[in-house]
Order: sequence, then structure tokens, then C-alpha cells
Amino acid sequence: MTDRERPTPHSYDGPVGGWGSPRGIAQVTRAARPVPGMAETLLRQNKQGGTMCTSCAWGKPRHPHKVEFCENGAKATAWDLTSIRCTPDFFRDHTVTELYGWSEYDLEMAGRLTRPLRYDAETDRYLEVDWDEAIAAIAAEMRELDPRRTCFYASGKAALEPSFLWALFARAWGHCNLPDSSNMCHETTSVALKKVIGSPVGTCTLDDFQHCDAIFYVGQNPGTNSPRILHPLQQAAERGCHIVAINPLKEKGLIEFANPQRPWQMTMGSATEIADRYLQVRAGGDIAVLTGIAKHVLELEDSRGGVLDHDFLAEHTHDLQPWMDWVRAQEWDDLERVAGIPRAQMEDAGRIYAEAKAVMGIYGMGLTQHVHGSDAIGTLVNLLLLRGNIGRPGAGCSPVRGHSNVQGQRTVGIAEKPEQVPNDRLREEFGIEPPMEEGWNTTAFLNALLDGEAQAYIGLGGNLVRAVPDQDRVAEAWGRMQLTVHIATRLNRTHLLPGRSSWILPCLVRQEEDIRDGVNQHVSMEDSFSHIHASIGRRKPADPTLRSETAIITALADAVLEPNPNLPWQDWGRDYSLIRKAISRIYSAQFYDYEERMHWEGGFYRGNDAGQRIWHTASGKAEFTVPVALDQTGLGEREGVYRLMTLRSNDQFNTTVYGYSDRLRGIEGDRMLIMMSPDDMMAEGLEPEQRIALDGAADDNIRRRVEGLRVLPYDLPRGCIAGYFPELNPLSPLSRHDLASGTPAAKGIPVRLDIGA
Repeated sequence: MTDRERPTPHSYDGPVGGWGSPRGIAQVTRAARPVPGMAETLLRQNKQGGTMCTSCAWGKPRHPHKVEFCENGAKATAWDLTSIRCTPDFFRDHTVTELYGWSEYDLEMAGRLTRPLRYDAETDRYLEVDWDEAIAAIAAEMRELDPRRTCFYASGKAALEPSFLWALFARAWGHCNLPDSSNMCHETTSVALKKVIGSPVGTCTLDDFQHCDAIFYVGQNPGTNSPRILHPLQQAAERGCHIVAINPLKEKGLIEFANPQRPWQMTMGSATEIADRYLQVRAGGDIAVLTGIAKHVLELEDSRGGVLDHDFLAEHTHDLQPWMDWVRAQEWDDLERVAGIPRAQMEDAGRIYAEAKAVMGIYGMGLTQHVHGSDAIGTLVNLLLLRGNIGRPGAGCSPVRGHSNVQGQRTVGIAEKPEQVPNDRLREEFGIEPPMEEGWNTTAFLNALLDGEAQAYIGLGGNLVRAVPDQDRVAEAWGRMQLTVHIATRLNRTHLLPGRSSWILPCLVRQEEDIRDGVNQHVSMEDSFSHIHASIGRRKPADPTLRSETAIITALADAVLEPNPNLPWQDWGRDYSLIRKAISRIYSAQFYDYEERMHWEGGFYRGNDAGQRIWHTASGKAEFTVPVALDQTGLGEREGVYRLMTLRSNDQFNTTVYGYSDRLRGIEGDRMLIMMSPDDMMAEGLEPEQRIALDGAADDNIRRRVEGLRVLPYDLPRGCIAGYFPELNPLSPLSRHDLASGTPAAKGIPVRLDIGA
């Protein structure tokens, strides 16, 4: 292949939004065939008196747009409200073994689950059972188990009320094995931010977007993962706020946006440019880039003075000098090599930072999902602290969360660490003795599974086997558990790996009515900005026998646990306001007047002390930290080893695949592919669309391989490749995770090419 034959990278010519967005919604809606009333649901979505979106956790504004949903939110709603039904007849026609060979898309296209199901090993089919039989049988089996060898997993979508009961059920039974989807993505935030600023969540609110002068946007793709963020980004850009994007892929959502709610922009106008600087960092190079930016800020301080906020640093920070000494000792050549970008780009970003009055640091899993992800978050906080950019309007640290209530689940007790919950209050209020030994997070549960220690898995949503590292090894071990129970809305691949006893308990979706004792029940959830919102469903259930997550949890807990008058499970299952009263007693400082305030426009703010410059850290101040290494992958340089990043497509939310269009990257068709730099393709002698295999390159003597991948040229830094989650998860070693939090290192997976495959 000559230079003239260099492959042309795939790309998408249009902006995010524009006419592509409604076309994308229409395509998925046609396939989903939603019930009547979807349009009304969408018009109420993310508004007072409506349903909170089941997709991402982006904030819900006090003054919503007429249309307060995005492309992916509309797809999620169409998916939830499908008219297609997966009835017991479906399972009479298909064995579990056969269904396990289906794709994620085809399994979910079977439609909404309608009746409780029990796996029958003799026929290799799920068979219908009634609710009372299912609850009684599961409870009888659970009472024979060791609670400490049982996993209660939560996917991150369940509302605050069932989440609180889920965690309480576990502790009352005798364990806190409570992994959730946060362990897979943003647990690094909870650990790292807690260490350096004393808060496990971000400090910003939606109001800060109106006051910031610069935004440093690291490792997140807003066009696919949280499109509603594009509205405040657009407004910020149009009033002159600098937006510095730091990401290995040039994602369209950080380049340009045509707002579908602006008729003139959809017809005569041009798209809004979002990022005015785009630092195309090498995978795992964020620590180096942020350190380079900080190094130039210190150089500006040394040369002209007046750059650093000395009063803030003296009053509010700890260990500044050791960190400054380390930064000044870093060589520019090393920073350029690890970051993969030239010094001039880092200095330019440093100048923007030094001249801005208020800076927000926004980040996603590109920053967190690395071996040194916690250090990367600490490095971003270091930069923000230099000019006092935490604890004042328009400034702060803002992780972008995924699942719609993943942050809220932690708030109300879904946590494996005893110190993260008010155990004394639980003892006093409920008369239980919460376990004080640390439970399983996701990584610990998977290791227990592989070691044969895990006896049972009870899942509140999710498709865990497909979402985790070492997917093939986990799938092989899954069926050795004694009991598997899935509370779910649709069929997925994890359901098709039955334990010795296996059950599927179908539940309502958030958009559906949840009538208990004649009253349609509200639930509530927490967004990325720590605001709590009420949500109510208004669509008729997919099947009249369906139960809510709350009703299923209360029925199971009541059947499993010994009677305790302080744990009124049946009452909680009939009236969700009683659950909120219990939450407000346990978490009184944040959830006072819960029943009233959750209905406020824009929800109520539960507060964040770090945002008030109150630091619950070891020193009582915000901590400067020195990273272990510049390269957050921990890989170093190895001949022939590429850094694989796993990504979502535009037609996807986590393991849910709505279709096969990744429109914003210009990619259509199957998902078995990798994106690769044209220069790397030339060096390897690869042609576009050529099929190859990837082999894992971790140093643990475990064979990992994915075959049948087509190669597409894409604008990526050399040495980096990208492909889709969950198809490439078999290549991700369970042993490679953030050293502080256990979050899988899914953005820096070591692999080798097998071109002859």
C-alpha cells in the first residue's frame, strides 16, 4: 500500500442533532412499534408531573424546553413502550440453548416479558409460573443459602424507593454484596473525588453552565451518551465560553450541533461549533495532557504572576508544594510522548485556563476506566484547584453519569462498603444488625464466581454477563451457581445462562402506571447534579399481571426474612410514600420534606459540601495528589500491542442495542468491527473491511480472543483502536482495573492483531 492508497477514514458529514436525529428516532420507533401514547409520554418526559427518562442521568432543568428529550431518550422510551410481547408461548417455541446464540438485538426484539418464568432443565425451556408460586419457591431456596455468598446486583435504572429497599433487604438478611453498574463505569469517581475533595459526586449544577468562561471536557461523547448536554454546551459556546475537548476520537457531539428545537438552525442556519480546541489525546494520555496544561499554568505564574489563586490555595488546599515540584520536574518530551499531542497544544489550553475566570471540568469514562483512573481524576482536580475552580459559580468538577439513577442508588444505600451507609440509624430505625465487613463490588463478585464461592445472583435489572470483563470466562462459570433470579423487562443473554435453579420475574417500566391500592404511585430518582425528581407513569402496563420492582422486592423480602414489625414490607409495597418517609428518617439532612420537595420544578438539591468549600478529607482541605504514572493505562510501550477502547454506538444504551446504525461516526451495518488509524493500517498492510482477529495481550497466561472483526479506517491516534461494547468485552481482563476502585480498564485493553485469521 502506497501513500496514495492510504485508506480514507470513516466520518459523518452532518452535525449532531439536525435532521439526522429525528430520522434516527423514527428508524428505531418503527422497529419497536410502541403502544399509543408514546408521543404524550415524550412531551411530559423530564418535566414536573411527567416521567423521568430511563436513559442517562443528565439534569432536568427548572424551566424545561417544550421538548425535553433527546434522540437516545426517545429511543429508550420507544423500547420500553413496545407493543411486542415475549409471552410464555415464545419459550415453548425456543430452547434456552437456541436463544443463547441470538444477538442482543434479536433477543430484545422478542418484546416485553409478561409472566414469571421458571427454568426447566429437562426441556431446556423457561416455563410459566404464577407469582405466588415463584415468590414462595425463590424465598425457600434463598433461606437455604449463606447470605454472605449471595449477590444482589442493581443495574442503575431502579428508582430511589426500590433501591433503598434493595439495600435494606440485603443488610437485614446479613450481607452487603451490593454491586451495581457504578462499579463498571463511575465508581472511580466515588473513590477518587471522595479522597481529594471529600465528596463522592460532582460539585456542579446546571446553573453553572450559565456562568463558566471555559469548559475542559475530557473522555466523554455527548452526542451518543447524553445528548441533552448539548443544549447548555451550545449556549455556552455561543456566548464565548471556550470549550477544550480532550478525547482520542473526534466525536461529532464535541464538534458541531444543530439544535432540533431551533427551526431557523434546522433550515437556513448553520450548526454551532462546540469545541474551539480539540486535543486528540492518545488512549490513557489524559494525566499527561492535564499535567502539561498545569505545567504551562505554573510557567505563566512564574513569568508574570497573578495566575494562581493564592488565597484559595492557602486556605483550602493541602500538599500543593510537593505536587508543584513534581509538575515542574516533568519533561515536555515525556508529556508529548505519553499524551500523543504536541507541547504547543497543551500550552494553548494552559493559556485558556489561566485567562478564564470560571472553569468547569467535565468528564466521562474515558477518564475513569483505566488502571490509574483515580489518579487521572485527581489530576483534573489538581488543575481546577490552581485557580480556585471548585466552590464558586460557573466552576467545579462534573462527571457525566450513565444510568438514570445510578448516582441515586449509592445515595440511599446500594454500597458494598459499610462506612458508606449510616449503620447506626439502620439499627435504631429497623432493629437490624447490618454486617460490618465489606461486601462484594462487581469485580469481587466475579472473582468469587470464578473461584466457586458465589452461590446465588439476584439481579435488579441489567445484563451483567455481557457487560463485564472476561465475558467468556464469566459465562462459563455462571451456570454453576445454585440460584439465579432476574427482575427484568426484556430478555437478554444473562437470562440464558441459568443456574441450577433460575427464575425471571417481569416488571413494569417507569412509563407505566403502578397502581397500588387504587393509587398510581410516584417514584423518584437523582440526576448527575444531585437533584431529586418525582416521576410517574401513565401508560397501561404491558400485561395486567406485571408487578413493579418495588412490589417484587417487598414480596421477596417479606417471604425471606423473619418477621420484624420495624420492617413493614407489605405496607411499603402498597404505599411508596411510606418508603420515602423511611428514607427521610435515615437520611434526614438531605431528604427532609421529601414528599413535597421532589415535586418542585427542577427537583430539589440534596446539597454538596465540597461545592461550599467544606472538605471532608483526611486533612480537612482539598488535596493535591501526585499520580503514580503519566500513562494511566499502566501498559507502557510493547511492540505490536495496541490499546483497545470499547465504545457505545449511536443506536445503543449500555448492552441494549436499538439497531445497527452508528450514524455519528459514519458507520453502518454489523457491530463486529474495529476502528483503526489509516497510518496503522498502512503499516500493518491492512485493507478497509478486511476481517481479522484480536488476541488479548495481558500478562496473565489467559487466552482471550475475538474473531471475525472487520477493520475500518478512522481518525484515531496511532497505537489505539476502538470497537464496540459488549462484543469486545471477552478481551478485557478482569485483573486490569482501576487500582483504587476496581472499575474495569475498558479504555486501555492490551491486544494484538491476528491478520491471518
